[in-house]
Amino acid sequence: MSTGRVRTKKKSSSLDQSPDNLPLRSSGRQVKKKAAEAAEDDDDASEKKYRKCEKAGCTATCPVCFASAAERCAKNGYTSRWYHLSCGEHFCNECFDHYYRSHKDGYEKYTAWKRIWTSNGKSEPSPKAFMADQQLPYWVQCTKPECGKWRQLTKEIQLTSQIAKTYRCGMKLNNSTKIEGSDQCSMPEDLRVAEVSDHWWYSMLILPPLLKDSVAAPLLSAYYPDCVGMSPSCTSTNRLLGESNAVKLEHIKSAPNVAGMNRYFQPFYQPNECGKALCVRPDVMELDELYEFPEYSRDPTMYLALRNLILSLWYTNCKEALTPHRCTHRIIVRGLVRIRCVQEMERILYFMARKGLINTGILSVSPDQHLLPKEYHNKSVIIVGAGPAGLAAARQLHNFGIKLGIKMHKLGERCDLIQEGGRITDPTIDKRMDFHFNAILDVVSEWRKDKTQQQDVPLGEKIQEIYKAFIQESGIQFSDLEEKVLQFHLSNLEYACGSDLHQVSARSWDHNEFFAQFAGDHTLLTPGYSTIIDKLAEGVDIRLKLPVHSIDYSGEEVQVTTADGTVWTAQKVLVTVPLALLQKNAIQFNPPLPERKMKAINSLGAGVIEKVALQFPYRFWDSKIQGADFFGHVPPSSSKRGLFSVFYDMDPQGKYSVLMSVVTGDAVTTIKNLDDKQVLQLCMTVLRELFKEQEVPDPVKYFVTRWNKDPWIQMAYSFVKTGGSGEAYDVIAEDIQGTIFFAGEATNRHFPQTVTGAYLSGVREASKIAAF
Repeated sequence: MSTGRVRTKKKSSSLDQSPDNLPLRSSGRQVKKKAAEAAEDDDDASEKKYRKCEKAGCTATCPVCFASAAERCAKNGYTSRWYHLSCGEHFCNECFDHYYRSHKDGYEKYTAWKRIWTSNGKSEPSPKAFMADQQLPYWVQCTKPECGKWRQLTKEIQLTSQIAKTYRCGMKLNNSTKIEGSDQCSMPEDLRVAEVSDHWWYSMLILPPLLKDSVAAPLLSAYYPDCVGMSPSCTSTNRLLGESNAVKLEHIKSAPNVAGMNRYFQPFYQPNECGKALCVRPDVMELDELYEFPEYSRDPTMYLALRNLILSLWYTNCKEALTPHRCTHRIIVRGLVRIRCVQEMERILYFMARKGLINTGILSVSPDQHLLPKEYHNKSVIIVGAGPAGLAAARQLHNFGIKLGIKMHKLGERCDLIQEGGRITDPTIDKRMDFHFNAILDVVSEWRKDKTQQQDVPLGEKIQEIYKAFIQESGIQFSDLEEKVLQFHLSNLEYACGSDLHQVSARSWDHNEFFAQFAGDHTLLTPGYSTIIDKLAEGVDIRLKLPVHSIDYSGEEVQVTTADGTVWTAQKVLVTVPLALLQKNAIQFNPPLPERKMKAINSLGAGVIEKVALQFPYRFWDSKIQGADFFGHVPPSSSKRGLFSVFYDMDPQGKYSVLMSVVTGDAVTTIKNLDDKQVLQLCMTVLRELFKEQEVPDPVKYFVTRWNKDPWIQMAYSFVKTGGSGEAYDVIAEDIQGTIFFAGEATNRHFPQTVTGAYLSGVREASKIAAF
């Protein structure tokens, strides 16, 4: 059956020509009809020469096939169908057939790719995915500062990070780096590049970008690559092919080792892994990320790809500030979307720096280099307090541009318990009493699960109650030594809480254990924390001997008045003073702090412990403890519990002969009114009892902390008092009107009672201040 178009042509022919090739005479009506039919023929010819992309909203009026794979490729001409990848990137139906039809030359290449994709990835290995992953040309930016134009590479060139790092307009990439001409940068940029920055362009992208050869690949080998923003077709993303299930499971359980990365710092959760502090799930956006980047809520692939790349780059070298320039050449992906990735990477990097996930800690940042763009610099901040929290915030804000190499020793697990008299306790006794001690704490945990128990009680009281019930019901009688070992474990609990157990909440004493905690070994900073503190303080404007008396935030700017009457003004103020000073109203706030915040402040306890450090002429303890990093002191009675209960070897390498011990619980009261020499005598008496079989020399130096009496400290670390809850930490951390901010270990619900918690709270508040 002939088509309408054929019939029209036949009709036109009969009107135009006579059998003897002489023109026919026509009426006016016939002339009009012939003109209309001629116009219809022109439309048909035009339709055959050009065809628009059928994707609604696509701006390409005359698509061009980027693939040029089929012999009959439409190029920029007519095809029965255009396949849309993005506005500006299409391939014709002929090139589609070239790879998709089994009798065509490209079919084998497509099926080989499909096998690899299917074995590694989770998404559908469609022809469009193949074209995006294998056939789209790469785009690269000229590295000349005065140029920066984007250029499309020819199809046969494979982009590498080295090419991206060094590319200049006109550079020959096949066999040399010769520049063709000096005016190559003057050539105009492809018009499609400008469209990529428009907000609607990304919504017209058919497939999200999947990075090739990402530095995150070794860290994410247990995940499907396309679920974490990487291409399944790369050898670097092969998911443990050929390994047994047992090997795969073992690989998933353990964090991968990557060259240049400290094994204690792992940025990503592994599948089915328990909670781990400061880790992110590589396949899911977190709530604050969704809030900051809502455009990726439907499909987070591009965000995850860039975020995982940035995190991996930071963790492989966390001693150098990570800048957009260091990340750009690592983004390897085909198509115009690489331009969009480079643009988005900068936004994501600044967000992660502000959040404290990267570019944090002791970084050497030059005065003219800032980690956030200029729009963040127009703030002035006063920080009250220069402990770990204040210095962490100051260092972070300083590096942001807002005014204002450490050795570790892995601690072993062995801890011999030595009785007064010098005998080392049988390890089986220690294990047995450790088991009973933890069993008592397990019963406390079960007790607080009972929702009918509304009343909180002191932890010490609850432990005593459970212990007596156990003795009565079981009929077990512990020996005198076993009772003393139990007292040792109780003193360790008081060390952890920073208080005697009769002030601590039984319901909330370990509230932070419900959150992900740090993984890895216990380590000792052999040079001491001062190494970190001094580094954090470098280059920061710190004013000493200026106690703050009042903070007035009733006006447009905050006024901070110091003891000498000087008034300092700023837009924001960060308060990092210890909890004890807030409880005693050492700083007057105007207006007064909200009642809810004051209630939270007073629901926590200002815990006190003290430490004693002793330097000896030689290591007299080595022969007895045989290389252990610490040893325990079994108290002779419950009344002496917590009096130098553990001694730590502060210099395991042996250069200095230093022991440090702690005083906890009620024993803090025992030494409170003693002078340093009297405390030293008490400590030496204990040491000489523990090493009675040998001579213990007098120390050549010693130091006794007096945190309880220091007017600007008055405590060691916080704990939850009876009747309180861990929620108080969050309430204390709340800012007031986006003007007054709070940091310190007593504002960190996840990591209270630690220098780490104080430091991270400073980083947290620096992020909040930068965002306001």
